Amino acid sequence: MSATIFDVHARMILDSRGNPTVEVEVVTEDGVVGRASVPSGASTGTHEAVELRDGDKARWLGKGVDSAVNNVVVALAGHLVGLDATDQRAIDRLLIDVDGSPNKKNLGANAILGCSLAVARAAALSLDLPLYRYIGGTNACVLPVPLMNVLNGGAHADNGLDIQEFMLVPAGFERFSDALRCGTEVYHALRAVLKTRGLSTAVGDEGGFAPRLEQDTEALDLLLHAIEKAGYKPGKQVFLALDVAASGFWDEGAGAYRLRNREGVVSSAEMIEFYVGLADRYPLVILEDGLAEDDWAGWTALQARLGERIQLVGDDLFVTNSERIRRGFREQAANAVLIKVNQIGTLTETLDAITLAHRHGWRTVVSHRSGETEDTSIADLAVAAGTGLIKTGAPCRTERIAKYNQLLRIEEELGDAARFAGPSALSR
Repeated sequence: MSATIFDVHARMILDSRGNPTVEVEVVTEDGVVGRASVPSGASTGTHEAVELRDGDKARWLGKGVDSAVNNVVVALAGHLVGLDATDQRAIDRLLIDVDGSPNKKNLGANAILGCSLAVARAAALSLDLPLYRYIGGTNACVLPVPLMNVLNGGAHADNGLDIQEFMLVPAGFERFSDALRCGTEVYHALRAVLKTRGLSTAVGDEGGFAPRLEQDTEALDLLLHAIEKAGYKPGKQVFLALDVAASGFWDEGAGAYRLRNREGVVSSAEMIEFYVGLADRYPLVILEDGLAEDDWAGWTALQARLGERIQLVGDDLFVTNSERIRRGFREQAANAVLIKVNQIGTLTETLDAITLAHRHGWRTVVSHRSGETEDTSIADLAVAAGTGLIKTGAPCRTERIAKYNQLLRIEEELGDAARFAGPSALSR
């Protein structure tokens, strides 16, 4: 059997928000087809690799990806045909070199990532291995704790809340399947609580609810109530996590933050004290993007104040970029990194970022994007890299459920070898 690449094809498909995205197929000489599709974010960091869009307002409201698809077929396919699909690192290096820019702006990170992930899929199929085993080897056996975005604010909603995501963290269990059941039951309990109070139960891009509330603490109180209503114990079985997405309300001119529910500007120090208050009051274990992507001094102060208590996760701050992660180490600006494959654009760069973080004792969280597809690669990646945490939305909407279902399959396939990260994934 030969894993030599025989053909490369790309097409436009739709993501979960109804926007165009790129899907790539890599065919090997032994006849297997590796297929991958690329997600897209709504709340994006300015330092991310460039997602190439056509910009033609007459088609797809300017969000078309014909140019990215064409770049796969015309600019990249010829370089890939004849290469061994199992030589992932060399292929990813080639993709980067053909683009020739520091942020993949020439060909588009969406075109490059589609190729990178499709090559990995093809190689795994050619070797008759599941993707998590192909990437991670024999040590790939740890199922991650799910971070479930069940209440939305910020850029994901229009309801008066500053914090973008309020998440359940069902870590206090022996198996992933039990944690998933818990999170799902709490989610349904939350729906019932919202309905009883006359609040909206419509869901957003990631499956979370977006009721009209006045204060962020109201959302946290609702989560505690739903956890208890479902028969679970807050702070023992189920914890809470927040994605503040603070870059969204950073005022560059003022060098401070402007919140919806507060007059004037708020300093980094005041934001930090707000988070300290939340950590004192709620079973908060993870705080993502609590400060803006270039507020490095603020992040260092935040780490000094809360880093011994909770995981401080950089998303926009690091954008899965090893150079920015290294700066984070130097400045002691966090203690965990969010991992998004489309922020950096190739599988090996993603794995390098995870390895770098782990080498320095930092935690990593593999994450979806708000514009998702049914591609389940991130579920396999979380197990392959042993991240211990995955963020892939509420237990609602097929593109989110697909990742959870894949993790259920992996747990079953591993059998007695399966390990659930559990509370150990929350340690600092």
